[in-house]
Amino acid sequence: MTMPSTTAAPPERDVAPLLSLRAVNKSFGAVHVLQDVDFDVYPGQVTALVGDNGAGKSTLIKGIAGSQTFDNGDYVFEGAPVTVHSPKDANALGIEVVYQDLALCDNLDIVHNLFLGRELTKNGVLDEATMERRATETLAGLSVRTVRSIRQQVASLSGGQRQTVAIARSVLWNSKLVILDEPTAALGVAQTEQVLKLVRRLADRGLAVVLISHNLNDVFAVADHISVLYLGRTAAQVRSKDVTYNQVVELITGGRSGSLGLSAEQQPEDVAAEAADPVVTAGAGGPATETREETR
Repeated sequence: MTMPSTTAAPPERDVAPLLSLRAVNKSFGAVHVLQDVDFDVYPGQVTALVGDNGAGKSTLIKGIAGSQTFDNGDYVFEGAPVTVHSPKDANALGIEVVYQDLALCDNLDIVHNLFLGRELTKNGVLDEATMERRATETLAGLSVRTVRSIRQQVASLSGGQRQTVAIARSVLWNSKLVILDEPTAALGVAQTEQVLKLVRRLADRGLAVVLISHNLNDVFAVADHISVLYLGRTAAQVRSKDVTYNQVVELITGGRSGSLGLSAEQQPEDVAAEAADPVVTAGAGGPATETREETR
């Protein structure tokens, strides 16, 4: 039996996806940003979400996180259909997002940033002792050893340390799915390695992790699965060990690589038209007609 060209075999036997989206759509006026997108995320594994600028990655994540709602489609979490209308709904399911700007307050220390907006109180005042204990336990559980003191102000931290604090905040609340938006952007080599190790540890703790990244080296370093979006459609959902770097690049840039990816019928109309549109090239013997596909 041949699998559909847009997907690969399930990741592991007897492992059900924590999050499963089926045929989700999102439009802004006449612009169809997401078209029948499928997306699966598995517990204890890292799923990389990749695609060129404008492929629909941000819109997909916002729909999962509840900051935008899908127009239609199925949103299934832990095997049950759910409706997510707001970030509060997503948080209640156990979904946390670490956006690229990190949303940290430089003038606060690590403890207060971890509990920002969710401060613990006792007898009407901040329960500093409990927050400090839980912060210490969370960082220790993630094997974070690069922070000198949990009472350091965030302004004094490096880029990698800031990313670590933001990720630690996302797992402090019994989260089940953590979405990381470009966590290694603008980081140096050593800091990138530090963050990637932390991403891997999240999955090893049983969390489902979605990694959004333009850096395919980072993707292949930590991801178990790769989901490729191309012009708002799911080009492929594959195990990282089943594809090569060049295949993923081809999926990102053209929506297809060999037998993997979108069929001609699934390609956006303007792309399909471009592929069939004849162009005129001038040679020594005069103009000659070729298809664009032949000139590529």
